[in-house]
Amino acid sequence: MNRCIVIVISILLLVTGCSQEGEKHMKQYSGELIQAVENNELEKVQGILQDPSYPINETNTKMETPLLIATHDNNIEVAKLLIRAGADINQQDGIQDSAYLYAGAQGKTEILTYMIEHAEPNQNIVNRYGGNTLIPAAEKGHLNNVKLLLEDGKVNIDHQNNFGYTALIEAVALTDGSDMYQQIVQELVTFNANKELRDNSGKTALDYAKEKGYTAMIKILEE
Repeated sequence: MNRCIVIVISILLLVTGCSQEGEKHMKQYSGELIQAVENNELEKVQGILQDPSYPINETNTKMETPLLIATHDNNIEVAKLLIRAGADINQQDGIQDSAYLYAGAQGKTEILTYMIEHAEPNQNIVNRYGGNTLIPAAEKGHLNNVKLLLEDGKVNIDHQNNFGYTALIEAVALTDGSDMYQQIVQELVTFNANKELRDNSGKTALDYAKEKGYTAMIKILEE
């Protein structure tokens, strides 16, 4: 009887030891992907992604995922690796940025292109201002991103944010009216942006163009 008890206790100790070792391994591993991405360590990221059980959408204290961090830094190859491995391009951080929204807004064109081709952007997710990815792309002068999003055809060209701004209104109202913005306005009009929509102040894009004396934009909007 005593021998049986000893055997049972030995088995329990062995199982407990294995469990603790597994937990220890997981603690060591947690956060490793974020660190590798922050350091732009491509090979290390590749190695971590070999483990299908690793939480690829883990977050840091700002609720940023590895993919969002890679997008912030425009680490293109790391971002592509993560996207291919199934990283969520729509998961938002503490200030409501997702990798998709950020790539569009901040001119990360190559990453944005890869997302559109290899993932499924959720067009219903908006940033902290209630805008989609097209609105800040237009306002910040990222012409290539504007073209890319319009040609993809899935973004709502007439989406209005919390201020009632559309991409077309922001491209006029919040810019200097320079050639880059004239091209963006032309692209939006070419893709049939609604020129009659009004913001929360009751103004259209044309109203702002006239207020600011943007002659070239007035011509585009009146055609």
